Amino acid sequence: MNAPGFTLVIGATGTTGSRVTAGLLAEGRRVKAAGRNATPVEGAQAVRFDWNEPATWGGALDRVEGVYLVPPIGSADPAAVMLPFLRRARAAGVRRAVLLSSSAIPAGGPAVGQVHQELPGLFEEWAVLRPSWFMQNFTGSTPHARSIREDGALLTATGDGRVGFVDAGDIAAVAVRSLIADQAPNTDLVLTGPQALSYAEVAALLTEVTGRPVVHRRLTVEEMRDRWAAEIPAEFATMLAGLDRAIADGAEDRTTDTVQRLTGRPPGTFRDFAERELR
Repeated sequence: MNAPGFTLVIGATGTTGSRVTAGLLAEGRRVKAAGRNATPVEGAQAVRFDWNEPATWGGALDRVEGVYLVPPIGSADPAAVMLPFLRRARAAGVRRAVLLSSSAIPAGGPAVGQVHQELPGLFEEWAVLRPSWFMQNFTGSTPHARSIREDGALLTATGDGRVGFVDAGDIAAVAVRSLIADQAPNTDLVLTGPQALSYAEVAALLTEVTGRPVVHRRLTVEEMRDRWAAEIPAEFATMLAGLDRAIADGAEDRTTDTVQRLTGRPPGTFRDFAERELR
């Protein structure tokens, strides 16, 4: 009898990919942990993979049945490299694909929205994860984490708009279920935490949990764009500032039951996250 195939996790050392890899291994699945440096991951087979180097695709896809797709970071047109890879994956025998997208980007929308639109035509078994903003955006070297440490402030153009912040661990748990369940979701899944919070409410909660004062400093969309443009290309900066405008207009003021429905447990709260990772 042939051994079961692998699940390929692209971005296996990243925020969600590392958690998806761990979750699959805990389920006894064979995993190929893919990244540009083929970083070793205990229990998985490390493979080198680069979206922009098709020569790395064949080895990554060998004996793979399912794939977790994290788009190339910072790409204005991820479909240009992702769709040729996905066609090759289908030809190589990959049956199921789970794509990480965003709650702010619908099928057919900009960037990864183009990949979302094409996915059902390429695979009979698929899912598109559309998480709201990550709770982990407030940790590590992210812009919010830096401004909290340096200025005691969150800088946004979101006004009083609320966001259903979601823990990366919950995103990964849904990804694992979507990859290994007998029946694939075959739909897109909007993922949120259990409550929608404004950035002022987040600042107050961070102040309470950490004991260090944090405030929400309101910027205009133009000020937010210029702040981003100091670090990233202008086109991408404009898009990100526009997402803040959408939040201010209520686009992310929602919660869903997706995490509970697919994993059987409720999503973690922002307080749980802050006490675990920021205290």
